[in-house]
Amino acid sequence: MIRQWRSDAASLPLPEKFGLVLGDLLDRIESSALFSGESCSFSQKDLLDNLQLWADKARARLSSL
Repeated sequence: MIRQWRSDAASLPLPEKFGLVLGDLLDRIESSALFSGESCSFSQKDLLDNLQLWADKARARLSSL
């Protein structure tokens, strides 16, 4: 899933900062998969909420093009 996100997002006409933020989120999501639930370093819920926020902002940016 992470590989697909990285691949698909790279083809979107978004500013570079979107790619940097997404890369960081996806790295943290991959790392959080090592834990079975919430930990002090990785809140899976917060990561998914932030991924949703990224997607909402990317969608808005793409709609304005």
